[in-house]
Amino acid sequence: MIEYANGATGAVLPSGLDRSVETLWRVTHYSGEDGCIAQARAFAEAFLMRLRKEWCVTVDRRTEGDVLLVVSELITNADRHSHGPYVLELEGTSRQVAVVVYDSSAAAPLRYPRDPSRVGGHGLEIVDALADVTVERVPVGKRVRAVLTLPVA
Repeated sequence: MIEYANGATGAVLPSGLDRSVETLWRVTHYSGEDGCIAQARAFAEAFLMRLRKEWCVTVDRRTEGDVLLVVSELITNADRHSHGPYVLELEGTSRQVAVVVYDSSAAAPLRYPRDPSRVGGHGLEIVDALADVTVERVPVGKRVRAVLTLPVA
């Protein structure tokens, strides 16, 4: 309760309490088994549903599709280019969703110039168009992090 100089009182709700400032974080791993890309997409769908329901974050259909596409592309790259397990980490706030994939290959992903006639090799180009992407070497290989900004509701 706040007491004003004129003697009035009232409850005060600080601005920004309608959105969570904490991060929803989930992680899983894959060993390259059949169906792992579909499993990763299902994991991401469940993550987005939880972000909507428990964190009250608005994630529209287009953004959901973008997140699932980024998950598919990054998991596909890890599956094709690493020899060993890989980890999918998802982080969400009211402002952004980060898709992070760790794999055992230390080789940085190749970014090809745009070429509509090229068959394949468009995965990172697609992810770059949807998210801010960073790649860094880590002791076990590399970490690719793609951050998608959520539309303002």
